[in-house]
Amino acid sequence: MRNKVSFTKLLLFIILFIILFAGYQGYLIYRKVYTPINIPGKSELYYLYVHTGMNMDQLADTLFKNKIISDSIGFLWLAKKKNLEKHINPGRYLLNMEMNRNDLVNMIRSGKQAPVKVTFHNIRTTAQLAGLVSKQIETDSVSIVDLLNNQVLLSEYGWDSLTIPGLFIPNTYESFWNTSPDEFFKRMLKEYEIFWSGARESKAESVGLNKNEVSTLASIIDEETYRDDELPKIAGVFLNRLKKGYRLQADPTVRFAKGDFEMKRILKKDLKINSPYNTYKYYGLPPGPISIPSIAAIDAVLNPDRNDYLYFCAREDFSGYHNFAKTLKGHNRNAIKYRNALNRRKIYK
Repeated sequence: MRNKVSFTKLLLFIILFIILFAGYQGYLIYRKVYTPINIPGKSELYYLYVHTGMNMDQLADTLFKNKIISDSIGFLWLAKKKNLEKHINPGRYLLNMEMNRNDLVNMIRSGKQAPVKVTFHNIRTTAQLAGLVSKQIETDSVSIVDLLNNQVLLSEYGWDSLTIPGLFIPNTYESFWNTSPDEFFKRMLKEYEIFWSGARESKAESVGLNKNEVSTLASIIDEETYRDDELPKIAGVFLNRLKKGYRLQADPTVRFAKGDFEMKRILKKDLKINSPYNTYKYYGLPPGPISIPSIAAIDAVLNPDRNDYLYFCAREDFSGYHNFAKTLKGHNRNAIKYRNALNRRKIYK
């Protein structure tokens, strides 16, 4: 009888041990799966950047170093169970205080990343554009520059190294952080087509220019004034000169040809620079934009002020506005006033 009681106690003990052991193991598994993640700093939100090509160990190390997870062993166990190694989707992920490890693994595994806003304005060169964009998405500036210098690729889409600045429409675009140079380029092609569809394309025909010519003229106008309300008036002047067969004689094209946009004063010797961009030397428009034109300048070319002016010169008050003239005689008077103002300020180049 005593042996039977002892056996029963032993059996109960074993059963209790198994239950406790199973419960403890279940608790450990629960911790590995559902332990809340940490958000670095005092913010309730945090962006995690998973780089292209990152492996499982690198991901776990990144999470641990940024104190998002308290231990990498438990995370790696969960990641292995959910086969995350084969589904590490690069991107920018928005984390919050209510998430646990399982939520984190599922988010990366599904590639459910938070978009970024890519913004660029007031850009002169494609190299500057590449530098600015690379600060907003994963890809580096060199890769973007290399793509934009790939003549074979550009020609497939009807572009070349001279016209390519006109492709980029300054704006803010929602994109993914891990966008590749090729994806960025194709996105800009799509946005370009959207921008020019409809009214703008028909308006370009009405002013007698194609889209590249509109962008080229707009880029010159952008460099002539920073006063948006004056853009249509200057556009009207340049279109008048083109119709009459006059040279544009635009100072910004000389600065571009010389490679110095900081020049305050254009000298006679500068007007002799032998470059297709020098509109004092050559008739018509340059072969491509001298900067990435603004939307305001493009729309100014498409909706120009209808005037009889053929000349304009910066005002002597340095307000950023211009004096306009219908005749060369009137223009020369305005030019003298501006030159005298430069002399008074001792600006000689």
